[in-house]
Amino acid sequence: MSVSGIPIKSLQGEDTTIGAHLGKGALVVNVASKCGLTPQYTALEQLQKTYGERGFTVLGFPCNQFGGQEPGSAEEIETFCSTTFGVTFPMFEKVEVNGPGRHAVFTELTGVQEQESGEAGDVAWNFAKWLIDADGKPVARFSPRTTPDSPEVVEAIERLLG
Repeated sequence: MSVSGIPIKSLQGEDTTIGAHLGKGALVVNVASKCGLTPQYTALEQLQKTYGERGFTVLGFPCNQFGGQEPGSAEEIETFCSTTFGVTFPMFEKVEVNGPGRHAVFTELTGVQEQESGEAGDVAWNFAKWLIDADGKPVARFSPRTTPDSPEVVEAIERLLG
């Protein structure tokens, strides 16, 4: 299973793939601007700064499926992320992560078991996280409440980057 070649659009509407942004690995996150977990953007950006030169990136996928917490347009999302949290990592078009409209990236990712619960399946909420390797294969999944700077996430990134 790999998500690297699945077509996706950037937040600016350009055709791309996750693979176009992969070095040694990435953390894929479904994000939202008006969520209680939105402050996780700070730690996500810190991961980008800390590990970016080592071939790692964060990849943000806005999603409005949980409580309507990402209602904005692409331009509004981009402005919010850059001005509020200084986000420099790649952001993609708003997607659905569950249900019949689920984007193909998340069709693949939801098959991965969460580290905390050991369960695979639907995304529970905003800020679920998947660590993927250089080939776009998932190596770990973390729950929304597991912060990006938690020891288990940082250790998994360190192992991936060697």
